[in-house]
Amino acid sequence: MMRISDTVKHLIIINAIMFIGTLTIGNGNTFYEWFAMYFPQNDAFKPWQIITHMFMHGGAMHILFNMFALWMFGTPVEQVLGSKRFLFLYISAGLGAVLLQVGFYYFQYLPNYNALIDSGLTSESIKQMLTSNQVSSGVSQAQVAMLKDIFPAYNASMVGASGCIMGVMAAFGMMNPNAELMMIFLPIPIKAKYFIPGIIILDLISGVTGQSFFSPSNTAYMAHVGGAVTGFLIMWYWKKNQFNSNRWY
Repeated sequence: MMRISDTVKHLIIINAIMFIGTLTIGNGNTFYEWFAMYFPQNDAFKPWQIITHMFMHGGAMHILFNMFALWMFGTPVEQVLGSKRFLFLYISAGLGAVLLQVGFYYFQYLPNYNALIDSGLTSESIKQMLTSNQVSSGVSQAQVAMLKDIFPAYNASMVGASGCIMGVMAAFGMMNPNAELMMIFLPIPIKAKYFIPGIIILDLISGVTGQSFFSPSNTAYMAHVGGAVTGFLIMWYWKKNQFNSNRWY
């Protein structure tokens, strides 16, 4: 069995502690509201959530799958990069994940929000209706339709280390392009250089279309893409500028 590396071990411990906090503090709701990542226009958003949401999880299977992936891919990546570079890669991938996902939410939110303002609604009335999920009297059907369109983005919350792990997976694929990987439900060996880009493409399709392939329908697919792209760019830069061209092979 592969020995777990130090930074990966500490990250798993932090994630486990945060998950226990979610289960035990304030019946789960209070802790979740403090540390999950909310849409910045929502009053529930706090700046620290940009970091803390990376260590939060929505259920036992969510954290188990993520921590298994962190151990499996993170340990060999940390062994090559060292703890400092690995942690930089991990956190940067998480930031890239939230940046793309929140940017995607704004892409959905702003056109309809601006149209609602132009139609005569005030920002306070829009916020009140989105928060309470109750439509005020005198609101037209067209306005209701726009409110429904932006409701999911406004009330979205993000938790999980998946964006960070996608960045680590991208790094692993660049270091070990011919390593053979398998999905649990698709036990066919596929080389990492095909497997990992394939997962990213499926996440991108799911994010754009809303069609889920393997993950739950409430998955933040664009966060996966953002984390993977960030991980790839960091590794590409390091390989080009800092590492010997034969170091990874």
